[in-house]
Amino acid sequence: MALPYLLILGIIHFLPAARSLSSDVVYTSEFYSQIPQQLSFYSWYGNARLFQFRVPPDTALLRWLLQASRDKADCGDVEITVHFRHGAPPVINPLGTAFSPATRVPYSFNMPLTFTNSLNNNTFLNITNPEPGDWYIVAHLPKDPEKIQIQGFTSTCKYFFQPDLFILREVGIPILQAGAPMQKTLSPPGSSANFKMFIPEYTQDLRLQLQNCTSDSTPGPCPLLVTVGSVSELPSIQRTVNCSEGPECAIPLRSPPWGKWLNVLVELSQGINASVSFEIVHQISACKPGKVVSRRSVFTLMEQEILKAVKNATDTNETQPLAARSGSCLHKYPLVREDMDVVSVRFQSVKSPYVPVTAEMPSIMLLNLDSEMDSGGMLIVSLQLNKTTMGNSSASVLACLSADSPVLALNTSQNCTTAFSQGYALLMNSSVPNISLNLPYPVTASWYLSMQLLCPLNDSDCQSLSPRVLFGSALSPCEDNCGPNGDCRLFRRNSYLYAACSCKSGWSGWSCTDSSKALSYQQQLAATLLLTLSNFMFVPTIIVAVYKFYFVEAAVYAYNMFFSTFYHACDQPGEAVMCIMDYDTLQYCDFFGSVVSIWVTILCMARLKQHLKYVLFMLGTLLIALSMQLDRRGIWNMLGPCLFALVILVIAWTYRGVRRRHCYPPSWKRWLFYLVPGISLALIALAIYVFAQTNSNYFYTHSLWHIMVAGSVAFLLPPRDRNKKPWNFKQLLGCRYKICHDDREELFVVT
Repeated sequence: MALPYLLILGIIHFLPAARSLSSDVVYTSEFYSQIPQQLSFYSWYGNARLFQFRVPPDTALLRWLLQASRDKADCGDVEITVHFRHGAPPVINPLGTAFSPATRVPYSFNMPLTFTNSLNNNTFLNITNPEPGDWYIVAHLPKDPEKIQIQGFTSTCKYFFQPDLFILREVGIPILQAGAPMQKTLSPPGSSANFKMFIPEYTQDLRLQLQNCTSDSTPGPCPLLVTVGSVSELPSIQRTVNCSEGPECAIPLRSPPWGKWLNVLVELSQGINASVSFEIVHQISACKPGKVVSRRSVFTLMEQEILKAVKNATDTNETQPLAARSGSCLHKYPLVREDMDVVSVRFQSVKSPYVPVTAEMPSIMLLNLDSEMDSGGMLIVSLQLNKTTMGNSSASVLACLSADSPVLALNTSQNCTTAFSQGYALLMNSSVPNISLNLPYPVTASWYLSMQLLCPLNDSDCQSLSPRVLFGSALSPCEDNCGPNGDCRLFRRNSYLYAACSCKSGWSGWSCTDSSKALSYQQQLAATLLLTLSNFMFVPTIIVAVYKFYFVEAAVYAYNMFFSTFYHACDQPGEAVMCIMDYDTLQYCDFFGSVVSIWVTILCMARLKQHLKYVLFMLGTLLIALSMQLDRRGIWNMLGPCLFALVILVIAWTYRGVRRRHCYPPSWKRWLFYLVPGISLALIALAIYVFAQTNSNYFYTHSLWHIMVAGSVAFLLPPRDRNKKPWNFKQLLGCRYKICHDDREELFVVT
């Protein structure tokens, strides 16, 4: 019940300061909430927690309540970073790694939240006149300290984050019709008015104007502020004009977003208490691909083009524009969207991948990414200029990739700008014929690629050129599948899917292309050899066990050595990898063999009777196998058998000491030269395993763990029984016709 009260208090506090909310307009409110998620320290995008909210149209106010909490009061203060973006998940780079050269990083804004002494932290974020559609929030903790935490052994703090959303919608917004003025009067306290207008497809220019502005106070400049557009990012990219600063109150918009509604806000300037009347009107100029006589002619033309494409699939002639006629201001080339897999789309032109480019008008192609599932991957656009079609001209081809509307007048100074967004420019010439662009997490929209030939001054021959550009575009989960130094991982947040790269061998970056901390092949090989060859320290331990007639223990050590060696050979993240069987099987056998080795060693030190010892061997092994299947990384899978075996050891040694009235083991040499070194090595190995291991020093510390554990076992194994005679190689060959004896020294005659 605390959530609604917090939001209502926040709204009451916020409403008086919101200039865009008018008192004579009807508003409705909506609440959205999502369950909290546990945050993680950041090492790659998979550590970030993603939240998705859908904002309906005609929303006047967004108010996020950002709630952070922790599970313990004694947890230290920590900073949570929250990123916001409209239309697609935020592209973040907290570690400051390098992107690939062809990658363009879209903008997203962030907000840091710092814990105080309390368990909870509540922060509000307000956005007036937001862009409708999907809004995404990503939250994470600071950089991962890379300390390897032992599950259940070290105390860890859990941090949680939960965003809740309050939406205030305006009902009955007046709709502006093109060329039809609308009269409106603003009177205090109603100091603002909202309008909306629809932008048809192929709109080239839009001009919004306020006219006949009159005030009931003294004559003077029009005391109004006009804002066009909605907030899709911070800082806002809305277009605003102060009507009092000039004789004409107008906002020209070049290439406004096609097929969308634009919001218009008119409000009184600060300090104005008079009533103001005005007329608002907008004009639209269209740029259509051509004039067609009839619909039947369009169908006939399309049918002919499709038949030609099917018949001449290998034809490399340029693609023809769709229904281009005289009077057109653009060439539009249709593309086929081919859905291949999850977050995987390929775009192909109808006839040929070659697209002609001219100087008189741009060539336009539509990349339709209007599905929600298209924003979680990597948009890749590759262009290759055919230099033979350029001749000896010094002209260049400029390509612009923009969302919602294309750039219809390309030049080197415009920098691919539309009415409310900044596009991505690609420049090609004879010196640089190949160029590509990688856009992570493209916003859900209709993307347009515009290409036009730019000719030098006084070059009349350039105007007649029509160079061809080889076009290729696709949407893939990751760039180049993260290359050889990473793995492409697919994530799901409710029904939303998105992908990210998990790098290995020290590589980093969005697509695992940053080699600043990468391990060379020699370093990877050295790390693999350290982790694998250190297991051969068990060879002397096995020899000692066999020499002392502990054959079962020696078999367990050999099992542990074998699977630990090949598990670490398969566990490496780089190129120096060798897997003899399934990775999960190797990991299970390694963990299982390690715990069973400790179990049999401690029971062997207890010097129990053989039948009891082997019963405990078998029973403990079965229980360890069960616990490993349930949770092989749990610390109690190792501590449980160790503690139980130590209890048996203490009981057995205490019983013998009380019975003999002497400390057990009785020999001081046994304590000084075997038990003390063995226990010391075991304790040092345990300290290294629990406290010293990090991701960066894992190769060295874990190898040292192997060596010390194997060495401690060799010291801790008790001496052989007194009734056991030293090894006699003749006995290994069998008794033949000699008299043999067993452990009870009962005589048998071989006849």
